[in-house]
Amino acid sequence: MEISCAFPPVPETPDHVALAEELGYVRAWVYDTPALQLDCWMTLALAAVRTSRIELGPGVLIPSLRHPLVTAAAVATLVGLAPGRVVLGIGTGFTGRRAMGQKPLRWADMGDVVGTLRALLRGETVDVEGQPVRMLHWEGQAPARPIEVPVMLGVNGPKGQATAASLGCGVLISRPRPGAGFDDVPSATLLAFGTVLEPGESPGDPRVLDAAGPGAAVAYHAFLEQADARLDTLPNSGRFLELARALPERERHLHLHEGHLTRLNAIDRQVLVGEVVERVTLTGTAEQVRERVDALAGQGITEIAFQPMGDDIPRELRAFAAAARLPAAR
Repeated sequence: MEISCAFPPVPETPDHVALAEELGYVRAWVYDTPALQLDCWMTLALAAVRTSRIELGPGVLIPSLRHPLVTAAAVATLVGLAPGRVVLGIGTGFTGRRAMGQKPLRWADMGDVVGTLRALLRGETVDVEGQPVRMLHWEGQAPARPIEVPVMLGVNGPKGQATAASLGCGVLISRPRPGAGFDDVPSATLLAFGTVLEPGESPGDPRVLDAAGPGAAVAYHAFLEQADARLDTLPNSGRFLELARALPERERHLHLHEGHLTRLNAIDRQVLVGEVVERVTLTGTAEQVRERVDALAGQGITEIAFQPMGDDIPRELRAFAAAARLPAAR
């Protein structure tokens, strides 16, 4: 099991990535969420010059936000700054597009998305929007082609996983599906949230809600957006629906996704309780967190990407690293 980390791109993120490297995290994923935070590629570049070992990549990139050649140039830029350390996550845009009021992209189109980007990075000519394009960079202007980077797809269902398998991509998931296996893909990364409890703390305490609550609240957001019946199993789901439906429909996404995976928004604070934190995040004592990490490995998860939250990100990184037995954190 590899232990990695994930971050929203905010001003402090490059320094947090540098700390993660010191603590022994394998790689750092940075979200592509321009409606909520800063630019992922600029943040990754800043992290690259502050580090020397940790792997870096967007997790996950939303293809519709950029022309494929722009993305290829961004990948090349990061490879030049951090050779041998670049990974690439690509997704359909649960947060990156939903926060803009748009539906996620279709899985039927993702094969072309990945194929086009891979071809550009190999130095091939491909048609984009009816015109042939190619990386025209001369020697010294970009790393030599072919540029090879591992590609993973952000998925949460069988259709996405089947697409990843057909493309030879690993998967990056935010919640395991009951009974789902990962034998058909080369790797499976779980995006995880939570906090290691201090002695005497409980999941409903203020610090815990601050450090793990945004990761728990996203379950309400996701189940609502996807019309998932599991919303009904969450405490205060009726109140959440009432508050969501009271919002102006045209601007609903602006309110629902405010603070997404970083802070509890006004609606979240009215419905979230410690029970949800305990159920859907890796929150517990260090021993409990360690046991759950081990259990996830038994389910086929090959990497955990832990996103620290709250007012003390260094504390969260250190505590999770120690719970996960990273050598540098012991």
